[in-house]
Amino acid sequence: MDAAQEPMIAVENLTKRYGQVQAVDDISFSVAAGEVFGLLGHNGAGKTTTIRVLTGRTRPTSGRAAVAGCDVQTERDQLKPRINLVFEDQNLYERLTGHENMRLFGDLYGVPRERAGELLDIVGLVEGADRKVKTYSSGMKQRLLIARSLINNPRVLFLDEPTRGLDPSSSRDVRSIVSRLSQEGTTIFLTTHDMEEADELCNRVAFLSHGKVVALGTPRELKLRYGEPAASVLLDTEDEHTISLNQPDDARRLQQWMADGRVLTIHSQEGSLEDVFIELAGRPLS
Repeated sequence: MDAAQEPMIAVENLTKRYGQVQAVDDISFSVAAGEVFGLLGHNGAGKTTTIRVLTGRTRPTSGRAAVAGCDVQTERDQLKPRINLVFEDQNLYERLTGHENMRLFGDLYGVPRERAGELLDIVGLVEGADRKVKTYSSGMKQRLLIARSLINNPRVLFLDEPTRGLDPSSSRDVRSIVSRLSQEGTTIFLTTHDMEEADELCNRVAFLSHGKVVALGTPRELKLRYGEPAASVLLDTEDEHTISLNQPDDARRLQQWMADGRVLTIHSQEGSLEDVFIELAGRPLS
């Protein structure tokens, strides 16, 4: 395979056990360069363990994985400069300013000082750069974490629940940053409990259940394959009904309403990603 076509992340029959606990159970998938890939699952499904293996923090029990051209077991030193990670916990130095946080990590990576200012501009924190981080809102802290994770210009960025606990406006800002990074060529591997977020951001998603991948594909593919097609029907009485297009009784109801001239509007609805997840994994994420 030509190097330009090689996946940025390649996982083959990956397994991780902790004693008798099978945290990750023989999973395989690949992620293309510049793709936003979502790993979705309940707490304990194996998401964090998978990220720990892919970032070289934990050795797999069996199988193999390569990230950014590096084997995660045998080439961990070469892997580290090529990736970065934003944890769910906002582990910042709160007594330092935003700029000081960035310069500190810039010095650790040996990058030019001006890189800090460039990244603060990208995430919209120039005006708050000289404020102590302890005065930041949660949304500002999350944007600072993302800026810090880009200090080494990583080829692959791992994001663990990047918008959890944020207000809608801050969540939108973070999603916009993620989309921009992907468009500029950064490969994004994220976990999230927000199905709408996964649907909006991810080129493809994998559903994990008890350590196994139970579904893998684009959000649209999964919704069409497993979702229940429906329609929202507004009648002349201003009553709105949601009907299943796969149920004969509902189809007959719609046909009768239309024959009686009662239908004011009708809008088709595809199944949601959350519906698909519940179908495959048994219960909602939240």
